[in-house]
Amino acid sequence: MRFSIIYEAQMADTSRENEQRVFHEIVEQSLLAEEMGFDVIWAVEHTALTQYAHMSAPETFLAYLAGRTTRIGIGHGVVCLPPAMNHPVKVAERIATLDILSNGRVHFGMGKGGTQQEAGTFGYQLSELQPMVDESMYLIPKILKQGEIEHDGTYVKIPHRPIHPSPKQDPHPQLYMACTRADSLITAGSRGLGALVLGFAGPDDIADKNAIYREAYANRKPEDQVGYRPQPHLAALCPAIVLDDREKARRIGLRGQRFFVESLGYWYSGGPKPSVEDLDASEQEAALQRHKEETVAWLSEEKIEVGRHHTESFEVAQDAYGTPDDCIRYVTRLFDAGADEILFMFQMGGIPHEVIMETIRNIGEKVIPHFRPAKAIAAE
Repeated sequence: MRFSIIYEAQMADTSRENEQRVFHEIVEQSLLAEEMGFDVIWAVEHTALTQYAHMSAPETFLAYLAGRTTRIGIGHGVVCLPPAMNHPVKVAERIATLDILSNGRVHFGMGKGGTQQEAGTFGYQLSELQPMVDESMYLIPKILKQGEIEHDGTYVKIPHRPIHPSPKQDPHPQLYMACTRADSLITAGSRGLGALVLGFAGPDDIADKNAIYREAYANRKPEDQVGYRPQPHLAALCPAIVLDDREKARRIGLRGQRFFVESLGYWYSGGPKPSVEDLDASEQEAALQRHKEETVAWLSEEKIEVGRHHTESFEVAQDAYGTPDDCIRYVTRLFDAGADEILFMFQMGGIPHEVIMETIRNIGEKVIPHFRPAKAIAAE
């Protein structure tokens, strides 16, 4: 069982002053997370998605964080691999350097980004990215293992060159892939990669996804393997606000979730800009329910009509907004569904820093200890 936090650097106020404040707050939250026993800090990579995600240079953020911490894992969730965005040689060099300086704490996720807004920034059509991302995905672990490369591919051509440095983890850090749909889970499993399931769908959907992923992993073929460290690992997203005051936690958490969903809809499907209305919990639930009938999200190049698999983010009866006991019950369901790691998301637009700090402390003091003894007994 792993307990982690994933950051988008999401914000309602995009002024220069607040943007700077958010990044410093994320660092403060991450330092507390290490103190409280969390396992990994993950950072996404998005470009040109105002409000939804300002985490555009995760390699810089994670390097800074590695220098401020001593134990907690440093996770790229994920590096986007279109070559004009991140050339495979530069990715290998950065991952290896970070792994050395963090003393082997890097977790390395790979993906392509999800919107034409991002792809177009680098001169691509989103629908054309997958083959070039696949080429880089297979190439980077070879560079990390071999320390040199010669490659004459369709999208990347590299004359014979030594590539330095090599990572501390031998032959390379653990590898992951961002997943949303069944076909991406099959791809991750068949390639021996950990799956970062970045949807809001909840425990029942995680159970379905876990079954798909584990079957693909069990039936993988050597020629499809990416890298040299196959690992069955499924990480499940878990938006959460955990306070002693349940009503306050639900009001703030649902407001943050509404902002997240609306900002996602703005960039993925051309919806309206997100709202920052400070409604009570029941009013936020009603607003989310209204959006359930209206939202059509674009996840990667696939148009996702409103339906069970992508609207359970609106289902508010069962979630981790509430007291520590509420969080324990929900996290238990995620683990029972097959999750190996909980990707807590606290830093949604409009959620105050002090609320996130209290949430991290509550999870560290009351939620994680509930599960750690079972882990210790199993290890014995």
